[in-house]
Amino acid sequence: MSLSIGKSIFRKESLEKVTGAAKYTDDYSTNDMLHIKLVISPHAHAKIVTIDSSKALEVSGVRTIIVGQPFPLTGEEIKDRPPIAYDKVRYHGEPVAAVVADTALQAKKAAELMKITYEPLPVVNSPQDALLPDATLVHENLAVYEKIEHVYPEANTNIADRTKIRKGCIEEGWKNSDVTIETDFSFSQSDHIAMETRCVIAEIRPDGYVVFTSATQSPYMIKKLMQDYFQIEEGKVIVTTPFVGGAYGGKVPIQLELIAYMASAAVGGRPVKLLNSREEDMITSPVHIGLDAHIKLGATKDGQLTAAEILYAFDTGAYSDKGATISRAAAVTCTGPYHIDHLKCDSLCVYTNHPYATAYRGFGHSELLFVFERAMDMLAKELKMDPIELRMKNTILPGHTTPTQIRLNESTVGNLPNCISTLKQLMQWNEGQVIEIDERKVRTKGVSCIWKTSTIDSDASSGIILTFNGDGSINIESGVVEMGMGTKTVLAQLLAEKLSMDINKIHVKMEVDTQIIPEHWKTVASRSTLMAGRALLKAADDAIVQLKDTASRVLMCSPDDLEVGNEMVYVKDEPDIFIKVEDICLGYKYPHGYSIGGQVIGRGQYTLRHLTHLDHETGIGRPGPEYTVGAQGVEIEFDTRDYTYKILKAYAVIDVGKVLNMKLAEGQVMGAMEMGLNLGSSETFVFSENGNVLNPRLRTYTPFRYGDHPEYIVHFIETPHIDSAYGARGLGEHGLIGMPAALANALSIASGVELNRLPLTPESIWLEKRGVNEN
Repeated sequence: MSLSIGKSIFRKESLEKVTGAAKYTDDYSTNDMLHIKLVISPHAHAKIVTIDSSKALEVSGVRTIIVGQPFPLTGEEIKDRPPIAYDKVRYHGEPVAAVVADTALQAKKAAELMKITYEPLPVVNSPQDALLPDATLVHENLAVYEKIEHVYPEANTNIADRTKIRKGCIEEGWKNSDVTIETDFSFSQSDHIAMETRCVIAEIRPDGYVVFTSATQSPYMIKKLMQDYFQIEEGKVIVTTPFVGGAYGGKVPIQLELIAYMASAAVGGRPVKLLNSREEDMITSPVHIGLDAHIKLGATKDGQLTAAEILYAFDTGAYSDKGATISRAAAVTCTGPYHIDHLKCDSLCVYTNHPYATAYRGFGHSELLFVFERAMDMLAKELKMDPIELRMKNTILPGHTTPTQIRLNESTVGNLPNCISTLKQLMQWNEGQVIEIDERKVRTKGVSCIWKTSTIDSDASSGIILTFNGDGSINIESGVVEMGMGTKTVLAQLLAEKLSMDINKIHVKMEVDTQIIPEHWKTVASRSTLMAGRALLKAADDAIVQLKDTASRVLMCSPDDLEVGNEMVYVKDEPDIFIKVEDICLGYKYPHGYSIGGQVIGRGQYTLRHLTHLDHETGIGRPGPEYTVGAQGVEIEFDTRDYTYKILKAYAVIDVGKVLNMKLAEGQVMGAMEMGLNLGSSETFVFSENGNVLNPRLRTYTPFRYGDHPEYIVHFIETPHIDSAYGARGLGEHGLIGMPAALANALSIASGVELNRLPLTPESIWLEKRGVNEN
């Protein structure tokens, strides 16, 4: 029986958080700290003609004002973005200057006195517009930007990257198709709205060390990029990350850190703090990507998928940042979790004059699944076939190949048919997909299937150090950032299970300090438990070897005869012969004074294996280690007169591999489901014809309010992923990714029109209905 795995262990940091004692980046301050206020562009696209800072410099307490310079250009894949706009602005909200003052109020007052003259330029307001032959170029110098090897910007266009997936023969697929559907989809950018806005503190010490305290998911990447952009020795960059108050991908990019570093350099290295207001966090810092898409789908008359031809045009905004990686991730899983022999997909990262995009929970998968799962429902309607039956008939299975032509097995793909069958039962699907309530209202159900792998760097790694205290308790040091997901508690559970010990005697360092804690690539992509978990088990094995070595000399036997558990090292077949871990973990001293051993320090690291880049012409390659699959559903009550609706129930059945902490797993999935329903129902940026965001505040940008939530029903299937710690699969993002499609499918049935644009507000449903009626 498991001591720890599967148990709902309280999170290690829970007491700090519920008592309000937990410290976040903005909670740190010093007497000599200065404050930064950004001056941001009121235009989406304009030439900067003049910058007059004379009035601002007269404000008491102002130390300096920084404006844009031609270098460095920054970006992890394409170096296309100055930290502060130079010569021109490319999105509404882009930083144009940074005011540094003694207090935040003085900085704000001075920023309001900055006089900047702009010359407006034509605006590219959607991916569709960006791809027109005569479209304004967002980046005229795209051809000469520095870039990494496996990204493919197309000169003299607005295409920052193109990923091509080619499988089988698309012409053959269409010949075999008895039925086809073809349609377009779209949705605008949106925001992460993490509870904590982005914040960073930077200081350049007299010895030349650059020290950051940052609300980031990527503390180790800050070190690397500071060397890349500013030629600072990586060893002289120290990043500490306290608790992070939510991130959802929005705190992956390195943006404010660069401005804070330049500000500190301009004031002699003094500590400076840059804290986003909510409005700045929504448009100045990176956002959730948008999408325009076109899909053509073919099947035989009995519902077997035969061909898919897809164009995904992702709205990366003004700069590529993570947009190229997101569009690549969408290409990798472009068909959803279905087996299709003949496939053609182009996934584009497209520049527009919108805020630039970064990672968002699901990393391209809620976007592509909205398109593909809506298309599946439309195809089922054309075939006069039950939408669950169509999905079941085409599920991807062990032995099938992915769009990137990797053959799957049970460990790498799990059991999607089981997920679908369980969802069907939970939703009481057989009672009917449409149930009339009265003359105005109907209750309808919609479903979607999900899958996701992680397209991350093939050399991404994670390290763990274990140290022992004199009482036999253990300290875990990991570079995973704790931002609400509970991974560090799960690491403690893994160690407790491995060593058969009380989890209360395992201590986890929550804060990250890059100078003393082993590197963890980034806390992203639902990879932390896999990578850090494998590193932890290796560190535990290392510690066990050391404990057995010392214990074997004390107990006078071979290390092979020993076992570690219950805070003892004991002889396997004579457990009454033992020594306590606390007596040897820091070395052992014989009664006559001789000492042996020494302190036990367990070390472990894990690097993802056998990952490859994608072939540029075909997309063939292995971008991720495994797939998490699942099935999701939504049940709504719809008013056919005024087009309002209430979400009654939301379902998620996910093959999690192995549940490590039941309450954490359920909480992760429910929170993600809520985000997905928000994305589907209400969250979006509204852009003016000039490219300005019209709703950059929570009064006009409307996520769920109290009382809007449905009943969340979560169920787990367990098909172990053999390569991971105790069989667990990635789970952090998966509750989100099928929700927008399931909601749209339910509402399309209820309203009688195909709803292919998010978000699904009563107004948008009415407009679609009116358009159909008029035609």
